[in-house]
Amino acid sequence: MAKPVLTISSKNYGAWALRGWLMAKLAGLDFTEKVIPPDDPAMKAEMLLLAPSMLVPSLQHGSVKVWDTLAIGEYLNEIKPKAGLLPADAKARAHCRAICGEMHSGFSALRGALPMNIKAHFPGFKVWSRAQADIDRVLAIWKECLAAYGGPFLFGKTPTLADAMYAPVVTRFLTYDVPLDKVSVAYCKRIMELPAMKEWVAAAKKEPDEIDELDAEF
Repeated sequence: MAKPVLTISSKNYGAWALRGWLMAKLAGLDFTEKVIPPDDPAMKAEMLLLAPSMLVPSLQHGSVKVWDTLAIGEYLNEIKPKAGLLPADAKARAHCRAICGEMHSGFSALRGALPMNIKAHFPGFKVWSRAQADIDRVLAIWKECLAAYGGPFLFGKTPTLADAMYAPVVTRFLTYDVPLDKVSVAYCKRIMELPAMKEWVAAAKKEPDEIDELDAEF
């Protein structure tokens, strides 16, 4: 069987691409990347939420094609169960799925006000109230999970789908200089120190500035 192929978009701007890619890396999947060029109309439609269906990232694994980041995560958990992408305990697993779902469907104000842009840095960025409410909710989720499961990741000693889902938020907090408590600062540092995150960030910084600015939520 040929290697699985993961189709992604911009590494600098693509929050959903990062989530799917990081899940595949955490699963230990040996895959080939297919990056849609920034000038591709389909990619721009996906990035600006103008496409009728979000098909990036998508994973082609033999005859199986799966898209939507949560679906990719669930599929990876099925084919790589020993990777621990979901917690072993049923209660923790339900909790993990719940906060993944919350990120998948919510936080629109945060997405709109603080779009992912790894190469940028905006010290003292002014966050408006609705976005701050989303930030406060994210931080509450982090602190609740870290306290309940003992860290250093959201559900214990190893990263799960939840950490992959919230990783783009970590980059946003760094880009926009969002004030954080000590617990959240430490968590952000742990995420950014993951080898896979270092690899992604290095590639994002090499990406040409072909997208002037994406001022829509993604």
